[in-house]
Amino acid sequence: MSDRGGLYIGLMSGTSLDGADGVLVAFDGDKPQVLAAATEPFDEAFHAELLALNAPTPNELHRAALAGNQVAAAYAKVVAALLDQAASRDISPLDIKAIGAHGQTVRHQPQRTSSEPSGAGYTLQLNNPALLAELTGISVAADFRSRDVAAGGQGAPLVPAFHQGVFGREDATVCVLNLGGISNLSVLPKSAASPVLGFDCGPGNALMDAWCRQHTGQPYDAGGAWAVSGTLLPGLLDSLLDEPYFSLPIPKSTGRDLFSQAWLAAKLQPFASERPQDIQNTLTEFTARACILGVQAYGQGSESLIVCGGGAFNTHLLARLQAGLQGVRVSTSDQHGLPPLQVEAAAFAWLAKQLVQGRPGNLPSVTGARGLRVLGALYPA
Repeated sequence: MSDRGGLYIGLMSGTSLDGADGVLVAFDGDKPQVLAAATEPFDEAFHAELLALNAPTPNELHRAALAGNQVAAAYAKVVAALLDQAASRDISPLDIKAIGAHGQTVRHQPQRTSSEPSGAGYTLQLNNPALLAELTGISVAADFRSRDVAAGGQGAPLVPAFHQGVFGREDATVCVLNLGGISNLSVLPKSAASPVLGFDCGPGNALMDAWCRQHTGQPYDAGGAWAVSGTLLPGLLDSLLDEPYFSLPIPKSTGRDLFSQAWLAAKLQPFASERPQDIQNTLTEFTARACILGVQAYGQGSESLIVCGGGAFNTHLLARLQAGLQGVRVSTSDQHGLPPLQVEAAAFAWLAKQLVQGRPGNLPSVTGARGLRVLGALYPA
């Protein structure tokens, strides 16, 4: 990834709905260098509002617009924190070429539909990049997924090209697993003649977090400790895995549109008398199995699985991944030069750079788009 690209900021708020992560990245060598990192948590009220907006709600257009403004305000706080850290390096806002701002996904339905004249689906991320440009005085790149969807692609995942530059090896096939609210896998082949692959495996932290929040009041199961206190429910696991999405061929992507709390509630009805910790244990195993299925189906020959995202801190989940992937070394991305909570934000800094330089940001082998496309729209400072 050798590139004299300059300084960019990447901002990511994922399907876990827990907050905004940001990094300041220098693209001036063989590998991107993270110069600063910051996080702005979402409070409980905003988390609840974003979760509600993932499904039809009253007055949702007005509420979504206000939520987009709030996302931009949270992003601006992250940018300010990054610039505070960078001041010691004599870096000012004028030195930043652009901010890559992903926005908050609340709908993702890229599949073609016969009912639409265009035959195209859509993807929707709440954001206000114009407001963010006003608040920061820095150009903002946003709306990265829509052009890929318009070109017949899934619009996701967009990070495999970045993963290839950071984690790819010439001597070995590597898999990279991002465990956000939804889990997505990148398969980085050792042979340049083989295409990079990437797709959404299924749920990551979303269902585990929701169940934990409901029954313990905690936003997530720290280290998987609560899951460890329970036992597996094989019947529930079979029911969860009996979802047609898992047998679909790639390219494919998903989100809370499918793996929602309503979907989980329907699956849990026959198991209403089970202990909450047993259900948590089973939900954790469900996430692990969905990811293992993805590696086994498309990551053949891989000797390494690099895990990033918030789920990389769930040691029980990592242990279950390792148990199901004999012969594959499971490790976290910090052991490969980039901390787990910085990887996706850095990818959106890279996507901003690609847009500014007029270069493609998608991989048709991953998304299924008709070809390479320059992704995103730019809002000048």
